[in-house]
Amino acid sequence: MSDPRSAQADALMGELQRQGAGRLTIFLGAAPGVGKTYTMLGRARELQRRGIDVVVGIVETHGRAETSALVEGLDVLPRKRSDYQSRTLEEMDLDALIARQPKVALVDELAHRNAPGSRHERRWQDVLELLDAGIDVYTTVNIQHLESLNDVVHRITGVRVSETVPDALFDRLRDIVLVDLPPRELIERLQQGKVYVPEQAAHALQAFFSPSNLTALRELAMQTAADRVDSDLREAQTARGLPGVPLRRAVMVAIDGLGQSEYLVRVARRLAERRDAPWLVVTVQTGGAPDAQSQSELDRAFALARRLGGEAVVLHGNSIVDALLDHAERAGVSTIVLGRTRERPLARMVNRTLTQQLIQRGAHYELTIVSTPEARARARRSLRENGGRLRGLLSRSDAALAVFAVAMAVILAGFAERWIGLDDLSLVFIVAVVVVAARTRMTAAVLASALCFLAYNFFFIEPRYTLLIGARQGVTTVTLFLVAALVAGRLASKLRMQVLALRASNAHATELQTLGRELATAADAGQVMRAGKRALKRSLGAEVFVYVGQAPLAGPNLPELSDKDRAAADWALKHRQPAGRYTDTLAGSDWWLLPLAGDAGDKPAAGLVGLRLPPSLTRLGPEQRRLAEAMTDDIAQAVLRTRLVADLEDSRVSGETERLRSALLSSVSHDLRSPLASIIGAASSLDNYADAMPREDRHALLETIRIEGERLDRYIQNLLDMTRLGHGGLALNRDWIGVDELIGSAVTRLQRYEPAARFELRVQPGLGPIWVHPALIEQALFNVLENAVKFSPADAAVTVDARRVDGEPGGPDHLLRIDVSDRGPGIPEDERARIFDMFYSVERGDRGRQGTGLGLAICQGMIGAHGGSVVALPGQPDAQGRRGTTIRITLPPIEPEPKADAAAP
Repeated sequence: MSDPRSAQADALMGELQRQGAGRLTIFLGAAPGVGKTYTMLGRARELQRRGIDVVVGIVETHGRAETSALVEGLDVLPRKRSDYQSRTLEEMDLDALIARQPKVALVDELAHRNAPGSRHERRWQDVLELLDAGIDVYTTVNIQHLESLNDVVHRITGVRVSETVPDALFDRLRDIVLVDLPPRELIERLQQGKVYVPEQAAHALQAFFSPSNLTALRELAMQTAADRVDSDLREAQTARGLPGVPLRRAVMVAIDGLGQSEYLVRVARRLAERRDAPWLVVTVQTGGAPDAQSQSELDRAFALARRLGGEAVVLHGNSIVDALLDHAERAGVSTIVLGRTRERPLARMVNRTLTQQLIQRGAHYELTIVSTPEARARARRSLRENGGRLRGLLSRSDAALAVFAVAMAVILAGFAERWIGLDDLSLVFIVAVVVVAARTRMTAAVLASALCFLAYNFFFIEPRYTLLIGARQGVTTVTLFLVAALVAGRLASKLRMQVLALRASNAHATELQTLGRELATAADAGQVMRAGKRALKRSLGAEVFVYVGQAPLAGPNLPELSDKDRAAADWALKHRQPAGRYTDTLAGSDWWLLPLAGDAGDKPAAGLVGLRLPPSLTRLGPEQRRLAEAMTDDIAQAVLRTRLVADLEDSRVSGETERLRSALLSSVSHDLRSPLASIIGAASSLDNYADAMPREDRHALLETIRIEGERLDRYIQNLLDMTRLGHGGLALNRDWIGVDELIGSAVTRLQRYEPAARFELRVQPGLGPIWVHPALIEQALFNVLENAVKFSPADAAVTVDARRVDGEPGGPDHLLRIDVSDRGPGIPEDERARIFDMFYSVERGDRGRQGTGLGLAICQGMIGAHGGSVVALPGQPDAQGRRGTTIRITLPPIEPEPKADAAAP
């Protein structure tokens, strides 16, 4: 049982989806002439009087004056004309109607077949597109055009209706209006010429419009309307969470492609509709692929099931009963529908056995056995005319193999008896039966068993060269041989069918698994497109293109497409539905176009997959269709994944950029404006009071301007250096320079800005010069020293210790290490690595709110450009217990490259 809350959510979701799209109102009649179009036009005129925008998309008056009078005064859309075989055909202009966007569109004769070359083959497909565009539709249809009632109407009237409407369209219904007329009154209208012209009316009265036919069709129309009202009531109660509405379990119909598949599909659809239950159609393949005639019937039945709103599934297994019961359990099936046995050799016994096994083992299932007299009569005619379907069970190649194997067994048995002295020759014939069974169907194995039985008896059982058996033990021998041959053939055939079934089921799983691995490693949409194209081409043998983007199609990697192909592709992208070949939408295209619609919603598809299969492949098997659709879904999910990853990366980069921008603005607003304020204030004082100031005060103001200007210059230089580091524009111009010279230059430069700063320098004796970019290393030292001076107490000196240390194993033998230690408050351990990030500042430690937060980041970039490293370490405590921080700079020894000898010969 389903969760009531889930069912309520589904019902509410369905109601919201119907409200978001256009609403469909069907005027349903039992037969032509009951007044459907007249009633629809009358309702439309009422809406027009209420100020609602109503447009006549297409209405067929058939020359009836009353109907034509109702059309007058309504906004009628001009029809679209097309030339076909020297004739001019008129159809509804779908594009113009969508562009007009009325509130309500009138579309008569829902089951009408459109003119060749139209976008859709049937008018009901045009109505679906109007509903998806948010336009309410009023339409008309007779009960005989309902797809699931096609066989019922044929049995009642003897007329097979070719123009049908899928029952799934009724799921889009908002209202259904039953237009009813008693049979007597309808016949009177027909006789008066209000339905057909007199010649057609006379013929109709003798065939379709008999009182009994009209009564039965009227009952069907009322039953359909009642079922829809009941379904709407159940959905409304479920949406409100009312109890007492049990959900039905699924109905499963099993078909075999042997003459009654479409009939069974329609029966299952009607049964599921009455029970308000989901339904599915299955076929079981126990060995190789079915013959062409059976496969064609299965394809038609599956296509019909999809049109009627059911699910089509191909099962693989060694046992039909096991496969059906296993799938029934997984799919939550309560009812299994089967066809009754047909009069055919062998198949009759097998089918009855299948039914009996289902009855014995399917105790929890309701079995519905459907009788099909028409199929049985057709089977009898086929049996009388050409020996039935036995040839379909035994092909010429299988029969030839069986005869050849028996002939070889006779030769080998004669050789073994004469030259080897083998007494038990039955083993030779059993091997022949096993070989045939392992390579063909069970029918060929039975034929081989019978032929081996006759050959063994004729050539090797006394009296020889007759079919007589001279001794009792001979009868026992040949009888046991026949039993053993049949059992061995059955086992070998069963094993072969099992292998073929596993091979067929694993082939698609392997293709999907391979595609999944390739898509999992795809980092962007381009790699997804290439992986999907390779997989589809490899598995289906088709010309493939994969397009990611919106309509209209554009890009350098697309194949050459005709205008018809592009129209079908753009429609599939926009409406998220397949189009082109093997579909009912723009079927004239050479491409089968599947949208990449991996996400739900009303958005256009993320892309498109185009498949052009060989022209000789006029129909598409269900396994090929399922594989292509499954691969397309995987590609769509991969495209959406790459888009999500790209969006997340863009969001991350955007957030990081915003963070850096905010930090830079904060730095500019505080750290860069502070020296500017000092410079402006000092310059303003000099300008206004220079004459009244003592010389010492003027000199102090000028010194302030110089110091603050140099401070501003350092900030700007830091920003420029950081920009160069970030864009890889930092070039190293190396030269030899002494370590003591580098440290002394940086200390001297800093003391010009911080005269009170104290330093304790410890340079290891004997340190030679280093091969570096002097200006960059000096700037890096300057930034570290400036940072240390800011937080070191006035009575404590900043210590600079430079020495040579041993390198790590596997690295350089020795390294240059420079430690800069202060006696400040120190840096918490969890923040030491972050102090080298741009614009990172904290109130505690050596990276307080002073400064731009770029000094140590620039230092790390400059030292890193030399192959070195910069780390923050806790300092050594002094006598007062102050620990401080040590910034350690490590540089590897680098020697200059030897210059080429210009004098070398």
